[in-house]
Amino acid sequence: MRIVTADDLARLLTYEGLIGALADAFRAEIVVPVRHHHTITQPGPDATLLLMPAWTDEAAGSQGGERFIGCKIVTVFPGNAKAGRPSVYGQYLLLSGDTGEPLAMIDGRVLTAWRTACASALAASYLAREDSSHLVMIGAGALAPYLVRAHASVRPIERVTLWNRTKAKAVALGFQLAEGGLTVDVIDRLEDAVREADIVSCATLAGEPLVQGRWLKDGAHVDLVGGFTPKMREADDEAIRRARVFVDTRAGALKEAGDIVDPLRRGVLKETDVQADLFGLCRGTEKGRQSASEITLFKSVGTAIEDLGAAMLVWRRLS
Repeated sequence: MRIVTADDLARLLTYEGLIGALADAFRAEIVVPVRHHHTITQPGPDATLLLMPAWTDEAAGSQGGERFIGCKIVTVFPGNAKAGRPSVYGQYLLLSGDTGEPLAMIDGRVLTAWRTACASALAASYLAREDSSHLVMIGAGALAPYLVRAHASVRPIERVTLWNRTKAKAVALGFQLAEGGLTVDVIDRLEDAVREADIVSCATLAGEPLVQGRWLKDGAHVDLVGGFTPKMREADDEAIRRARVFVDTRAGALKEAGDIVDPLRRGVLKETDVQADLFGLCRGTEKGRQSASEITLFKSVGTAIEDLGAAMLVWRRLS
């Protein structure tokens, strides 16, 4: 069994390659059971064990006929913060779908960052205007650099504007991105930047909306990544009303994403208003952007399909 580290992933993966692999995964027949949540009693806050399995249901020709099984194993220990340790750890186990043989154990935290960013860029390839050149990145956490680079791989991004509640983190991210050749600004006033943005990507843990619909210009694309519970919101109701809304998977977003669940509950949004998911976009059964002036909004909560698609690509490049 191969051990694949974060450094290995940086060497093996490219944004263009992974975006293509995710598109293939959404077109393929992949079985995705409901993720398993297990509570582990602790002296302090309870911990959680998450298991996210998936497996290919057919031998896809593009993968040489080989079948795969994968499972992401994630632990969330809130009490770790007091000891100065990360609260979340993760690993991805890839197995042969033909024999069950373990093939690789992959750094799950970094694999998740890669696949999450590339799923957003995959959506943007269908939803953002082809001439999108100004990206506003809201949030400067671990996902932000991956999101910026992934979007820049599918659209001609010339200018990146960063905003974060703690400005020092945005400044540090700005230096990191500038070293890669991007033109980066760090700003204090979010409204002004969003009003000019072609793409607004948001990866935060916000409980109250940061993106106001009245700020969005015609033709903008909104990419909401951070909120992963029904109580989290990154965009307000006006953004939902003004936009054509898309999701990564209907089953996940309509159950877990506050930016979708809350407007549905209050009648701001109807299920029929969700235009398409990544299955429909990638398979060509549902349409993405239809005009240069419309506003589009993509909400992702993540799916084990993306993890397996990324892990299969890693394995093929190791072989």
